[in-house]
Amino acid sequence: MKNKSGKKSSSKAQPKTAAGTKSAETAASKSLPPLEKSVGKKPSIGRGLRRKHLDDRLRLLHQREMLIERELHKLEDNRFYRTCIFGSARIKPDTTGYNDVVELARLLASDGIDILSGGGPGLMEAANRGAKLGQAEKRNKSLSFGLSIQLDFEPEPNKHLDVKRHHHRFSSRLDDFMRLSKSIVVTPGGIGTLLELFFTWQLVQVKHIEMRPLVLMGADFWTDLIEWMKKEPLKRGLVSAPDFNCITIVDSPKEAYEIISKHHAEFREKVKQGRISK
Repeated sequence: MKNKSGKKSSSKAQPKTAAGTKSAETAASKSLPPLEKSVGKKPSIGRGLRRKHLDDRLRLLHQREMLIERELHKLEDNRFYRTCIFGSARIKPDTTGYNDVVELARLLASDGIDILSGGGPGLMEAANRGAKLGQAEKRNKSLSFGLSIQLDFEPEPNKHLDVKRHHHRFSSRLDDFMRLSKSIVVTPGGIGTLLELFFTWQLVQVKHIEMRPLVLMGADFWTDLIEWMKKEPLKRGLVSAPDFNCITIVDSPKEAYEIISKHHAEFREKVKQGRISK
């Protein structure tokens, strides 16, 4: 294919190395007018060619992102144990559901386990609030993480955070939750919470992340959903029986804590024995 200058555009496959990715991205950017300078002006190249260049640049950025994520995973994977707590932003303080999450996070943080949440209100706030309580009680180095998202109705993260990370997209936020955590607790919630549950469950199923506890806290809320999964998708052969091995339904913070605490102890023992490098 020729552009308006008569030069042929490259059709070679994209490089796979970090250095190759950087040089290819630089070459691609040089062949494009800067985006901010082209707004409101007639493009200097055709729409189709510009679309191709932008698509190539986006693909290269994704490749670079994956390389960076792998390096971060190597640096962090075996040094920290963190539990991610998902749940509704709509649950108010001083309700049973809110207080249960505070208690669970307090117990886990008392054991030195970092707590991750979405950094917002409701049960996310409860998780971070409990993490700070456990941290203060034992005076340990556990941390309260908040991975916030750009939402008009959640303009500010909650006030119980040691580490704040902001995301503009749910996809990158979900990836960060998975990369940073070793275990998951899902408490009652709506569409967002269900997305987080099924996203985690699928990654465990297809072995994109290691097997980990996936604890559903609140039997009255979760039992019917899991029973439906067994009655319909499992019965029709759309999932397999072993896919349910990571799922445990509990009814109290203490039960959830016991499952996570056991997994945490197993993790520490592996590190101690050298089966997981520090």
